[in-house]
Amino acid sequence: MTDGVTSTPEPLAASATHQLDIALQLVAEAASADGLPSLSRDTTKCAKIMIVDDEPINIKVVQKYLAGHGYSNFCTTTDATQAVELFHSEQPDIALLDIMMPEVSGIEILQHVRTDRQLAHIPVVILTAVGDARIKRKALELGATDFLTKPVDPSELVLRVGNALMVKAHYDHLANYSVQLERQVRLRTAELMASRRSLVQTLARAAEYRDNETAHHIMRVGRYVGIIARELGMSAEIAELLEEASLLHDVGKIGIADAILLKPGALTCGEFENMKRHCDYGRRIIQQLPEHGQADSSVRSQLEHIEPGNATAWLVPVAASIAQTHHEHWDGTGYPLGLRGEQIPIEGRITAVADVFDALSDRRPYKEPYPFHQCLEMMEELRGTQFDPQVLSAFLRRTDDILQVQIDLADAD
Repeated sequence: MTDGVTSTPEPLAASATHQLDIALQLVAEAASADGLPSLSRDTTKCAKIMIVDDEPINIKVVQKYLAGHGYSNFCTTTDATQAVELFHSEQPDIALLDIMMPEVSGIEILQHVRTDRQLAHIPVVILTAVGDARIKRKALELGATDFLTKPVDPSELVLRVGNALMVKAHYDHLANYSVQLERQVRLRTAELMASRRSLVQTLARAAEYRDNETAHHIMRVGRYVGIIARELGMSAEIAELLEEASLLHDVGKIGIADAILLKPGALTCGEFENMKRHCDYGRRIIQQLPEHGQADSSVRSQLEHIEPGNATAWLVPVAASIAQTHHEHWDGTGYPLGLRGEQIPIEGRITAVADVFDALSDRRPYKEPYPFHQCLEMMEELRGTQFDPQVLSAFLRRTDDILQVQIDLADAD
């Protein structure tokens, strides 16, 4: 029945076949461009073909035609109500679906398949004796792959099923290739991260050795910074970034004279003014600014700009911020900018606590290390003056972890 519907100049089934041929050509070209091995029709002979038709004879005829051309893996049903369940359990490579069936129509089954993410990629070829153009159009709108009119022409059946399976095979092949590429990208990214981390540690050690300190100092400060960040509720991604960026907090000491760095006694006012310059030197080294170049005067926290999953891209600006601001004091008496309170970027406030604690608990040219409990007491005395009270509290809540870092990364002497 046509029900008065005017037929289109080009049959819908022919149009669908033409689009399928174009898709087949495009995915084949894509596979070739990516260096993927070519697929032939012979590679699809083991594909699982699902046939849903309420007439057993129709299933037998279609199965016989396809078997005669090398296909052997079939799953079939005459009960349309079981079709969706069969899709899920069998995961066919292609489905041949009758439209006019009792209880559940082929259109309803097709609609379910195309709205199910696990099934949506399966090609569905419609087998129908119905000539109603509206039904065919509806099937196309729902994502039918192709049409075959009953009684089925054997050669047309084999060609159209073969075409649809080739598209599916290339789709699966490209999907697998994409997974492999993602795996390789993750591997290369991890290798680059490890290489970058090694370079950061090397640069940081260069500064610490000039200060007669050990590489363990920078590693401990980094660990403390990570512990504080996590205690403050920062994400693992941000905490890891801060731990790595803080390794460069004193890289500017490369520009300070040995006579000042290694002086065992107190610094003169002039020497101390010179020492303060390591903050600016550090920022310039990290940001690759020329000696007399203009640095960005902004002191807002760099963490404000970071989007989830993109933290690693902010290593340089965060490290530069830490190098510049880790000697600022909560009460505004620090250097080099005299920032006060939350004017100091949070990354600088966290590193300030970690750096001072390690300076107190470690041997320096001008002093012996203080006992652990005395270090904590001295830190508490600086609450609200040198240190952000919330950051200091976070540090003190994790003293067990801090002590374990001291043990794990103790200097040889």
